[in-house]
Amino acid sequence: MSGSLEIACGDARARIALRGAELKSWRVGADDLLWPGDPASWPDSAPLLFPVVGWTRDGARVDGRRYPLGLHGFARGETFRVVAAGEDRVTLALSAHADTRALYPFAFCFTVEYIITNNKLHQVIHVENEDVRPMPYAVGLHPGFRWPLPGASGPHQIVFEAEESPETPVIAPGGLFSDEKRAIPLEQGRRLRLTPNLFSEALCFLDARSRFLEFSSENRVLRMELENLPHIALWTLPGAEFLCLEAWTGHGDPVGFSGDLYAKPSMRVLGPKEKARHGATFCWLP
Repeated sequence: MSGSLEIACGDARARIALRGAELKSWRVGADDLLWPGDPASWPDSAPLLFPVVGWTRDGARVDGRRYPLGLHGFARGETFRVVAAGEDRVTLALSAHADTRALYPFAFCFTVEYIITNNKLHQVIHVENEDVRPMPYAVGLHPGFRWPLPGASGPHQIVFEAEESPETPVIAPGGLFSDEKRAIPLEQGRRLRLTPNLFSEALCFLDARSRFLEFSSENRVLRMELENLPHIALWTLPGAEFLCLEAWTGHGDPVGFSGDLYAKPSMRVLGPKEKARHGATFCWLP
């Protein structure tokens, strides 16, 4: 089987890699929206984050045992199997195996579905606990979009649905979340004018009030609508021509945190055989 699958609707196309079930391209007509990845800066395009989001402090701990679970977990490096494929949609899944259990000692099924329409891309994630004990987890989306947007004129901005906090956590060494806050120039609590000097680190809006946001210029709008993903983050690298619109259920360990995954702030816990659904819809409005 090839390393990726393509779905289409009208003149819209998306390509999804089997490795990580990662969205690698999304085009609407002539507009190429997704960052293609560049080894010289950020090699990814839209990785999926599971079973943790962010950094853990010296690995993860479960029931007194330490596991070498790294940044954003392991799903992005795993090969997913094809559950179903059609012209405009595909469903991919990852189940636990010996290598994942060495990092995260739970049986699970992690499923992602992509559905494309003329100007929208839907991404739906299901997490199922196939273990006999409760399972802590976090999941996140990390798509990078071209900045400037295709065909855009004028400066770019983020506009949130609702008023958000004008302060975001300062990220400490090791990617840990500190109690210190950083002021950001939100206008009327909703509008953030984008400049490269904003992004000395990721801007993380924890427990955001907004369930959608818009990344826009004077004549282009990319809208992101969220389902069961309470945290929003914006991130790029100095000089890079992309902006990541991230959405998470969890986040990195707090500074000094030494508890296990069950106690880690913002982790979800599924009981045996329970399922959870998370997702996003991206809409291109040129």
